[in-house]
Amino acid sequence: MRIAFDVSPLSHPRTGIGNYIRGSIAGLARAAGSDHELVAFAPTSPQGLRAIPQALAGIPISLSLRFLPFAHHWRQAWSRLGRPALERFLGPVDVLHFSDWMYPPQRGGVRATTVHDLVPLRFPEWATPRTRRMHGAKYANAARTCHLLFCNSEATARDVRERLGVEPERLRVAYPGVGEAFGPDGDRAELDGPYALTVSTLEPRKNLETLVEAHRLLAGTLSLAVAGGEGWGPQPLLDRPGIRRLGFVENGELARLYRGAAAFVFPSRFEGFGIPVLEAMASGVPCVVSSHPSLDEASGNAAVRVDPEDAAAIAAGIERALRERGELVPRGLAHAARFSWDGTGRVLLRGYEEAYAGL
Repeated sequence: MRIAFDVSPLSHPRTGIGNYIRGSIAGLARAAGSDHELVAFAPTSPQGLRAIPQALAGIPISLSLRFLPFAHHWRQAWSRLGRPALERFLGPVDVLHFSDWMYPPQRGGVRATTVHDLVPLRFPEWATPRTRRMHGAKYANAARTCHLLFCNSEATARDVRERLGVEPERLRVAYPGVGEAFGPDGDRAELDGPYALTVSTLEPRKNLETLVEAHRLLAGTLSLAVAGGEGWGPQPLLDRPGIRRLGFVENGELARLYRGAAAFVFPSRFEGFGIPVLEAMASGVPCVVSSHPSLDEASGNAAVRVDPEDAAAIAAGIERALRERGELVPRGLAHAARFSWDGTGRVLLRGYEEAYAGL
């Protein structure tokens, strides 16, 4: 098969979705071997022309990147107009797998996408108007036209089934994996004493304001390191004693931060999966994670679960994680080891092959 994979989101610094795309393509390439041809394509900006090849370096995949000024607007117009077909630019394809930023038209073959979460639909107050418009249109098109919708968790697959009306036979769960950078051995960051670490974009859904209050309740036991770029909406007040704002951090440095942390804390109000939880566990860090059911699969039985809206509960959870480190770290390592990008790639390829055989 000739498989075309939309890599447009890799034009930006990689966070959760970008890491998922990069990891799943790497796993898919290993699963496909020399039996199938993989093509990464994107209408993109000058920044994307530099960033995408860097993100995919080392993966045996052909690149078909087309520079377009104002690429985002072109992607949206292409999706809405429904022409010209993708094959005009790439030639015949047997599979098209599109991402979050567009839903390009195609003449034939298997049509597939990934749904990472339904936040803009379930919780519109936690998404910008632009995100609601873009993702809402993608959801509707995917539910109507796709042979396959891959979801990053059973929870997301259940949402897609119930809220978009997608039949179970069109759904596949392709769990994320853990990047090679994340493991218990290696350099550890030092931030002038013991620290708790959180990793997230700064936006309301991530609930950092409650974590900041929990940190205050710990009364100087640990500093709090916050890794993540600016998002949108009211920003948490991080200019307080004992809080280190680190901004966006690349994977290599992030791995050092995980390994050096006394505890990892993830108080998100909702996630499609929660990749940072796996990264922290794989790095040998005890984890304190929101008790929201959307994080059950990422957490397994290896995290301290806390009410994300209760600062005192989060503070108590951090203290418990410090006490129970000897139990939590081995459980976390075992849980994270169940997830691999090779497994993700095998799920993708099996889905494509089954759908292609049914055309």
